Amino acid sequence: MERAWLFSLVPLALGAVFLGIGVYGLRRADALRRTGLTAQGRIVRHDVSRGDEGARYYHPVAAWTTHDGRECEYASRFGRGSRVGAFGVGALVVVRYDADNPRRFAIQGWDATTVDRVFAIVGSLLTAGTLLVLLARLLTL
Repeated sequence: MERAWLFSLVPLALGAVFLGIGVYGLRRADALRRTGLTAQGRIVRHDVSRGDEGARYYHPVAAWTTHDGRECEYASRFGRGSRVGAFGVGALVVVRYDADNPRRFAIQGWDATTVDRVFAIVGSLLTAGTLLVLLARLLTL
């Protein structure tokens, strides 16, 4: 057997990482949907991050009070290239959060599972495709 088959471990590893990230995000969103508490919040500012090529991403920072009276103020994990009108500073939003760890939250209408779904799909395709190629290669030796 040649060493060339070792290169197939690269897409397998990438697929496993993508799949792990996607599944983690989807499970997190599902847990918030099932057991999360809702609260009325307000967008207080936007944190700005820069992408590799200089693009700006705006992450709305939501402030809300938990059911037990704690004040929370956290930035969304998702950023977008523009500030959407409905999520501008001062906008009222609905926040779904984990009562034990309010850092785990989602702004309804902003945080979507689309990115997590894409990661899970790409990861599963890379992983399954690479495993099929490796299996076919092993069977034809």
